[in-house]
Amino acid sequence: MTREVRESGGGWWCAGVRWPGEVPELGWSRGGRRRVSVLAYGAGLGFRAVGERHCVGARGNVCPLGAVVPGRSTGGRCAECARLDRAHSVAADTMADDPRTYRVYLAWFGPGLVKVGITGEERGAARLREQGAVAFSWLGRGPLMAARRTEEVLRAALGVPDRIPYARKRVERGHLPDTDERAAEVAELYARAVALEGRGWPESLERLPLEVVDQVGIFGLDRTPEPEPEPEPEPVPLPASGPVRAVRELVDGGVVAGRLVAAAGPDLHLAVAGGGVVVLDTRLITGWDLAAESGSDVRVPLIDIGGGGVQGGLF
Repeated sequence: MTREVRESGGGWWCAGVRWPGEVPELGWSRGGRRRVSVLAYGAGLGFRAVGERHCVGARGNVCPLGAVVPGRSTGGRCAECARLDRAHSVAADTMADDPRTYRVYLAWFGPGLVKVGITGEERGAARLREQGAVAFSWLGRGPLMAARRTEEVLRAALGVPDRIPYARKRVERGHLPDTDERAAEVAELYARAVALEGRGWPESLERLPLEVVDQVGIFGLDRTPEPEPEPEPEPVPLPASGPVRAVRELVDGGVVAGRLVAAAGPDLHLAVAGGGVVVLDTRLITGWDLAAESGSDVRVPLIDIGGGGVQGGLF
């Protein structure tokens, strides 16, 4: 488990997974202090939730109400902090005079599952890793409003969304086609997008060449994890189709512990004894006080990936 949790003695809150580079990190906060833990595939990761889940605040500020938030909330914020956080985001279109350069990207999450989006050029591909994009290509670069206009044109003309639910991404992640097929679908979308130049494409947006970046290796999705051993009976092999269960929410005293085998976006894939691989959306652990746990155990409510059937109780 991370050194931060071992040393905290309470009070350290997880801020979720970050992707500043090609290696995932867990962010931690305690008042105004910040720390990160670099994650490694194959290493153990475990914790126990303590007490209640509290609002994580907005834009780096502590929630003034100290509000308690629901365990199933992926935002981890009370209504007021969520409003403040949204109001200052690029997506809110309140930053028309932003002088920075932005990039438009085409992201692929599975067969037929593509989207268009924008990100600040100085962030590189961090936004694509944060979203769990299996493959992507840049499309263009330019001022914020030109990038936003291009995004809107592509959504309307090509019928591609600007958001895809994480639940759908998890389903497709367990059944990925080969590298060539992934690249071909990105290239096909790129060709359709550039065909729109001169038809609503802002002149101030510079088109970038097609260069498909595949992130399967970065996420560890090309690894074949071995199952965690059990004293008895014989170890249960991992399902060939990938993870089939995900954490629905944390509860006071709930434990999640296993071996990290992959990570994509906010999701950590943990190999656990007798249960194959369980997906933990780290957006669900923000705002919790966490205590270290070792071993391989999951005792929180789980849900089937893709099937929608909830497995009630603590596991």
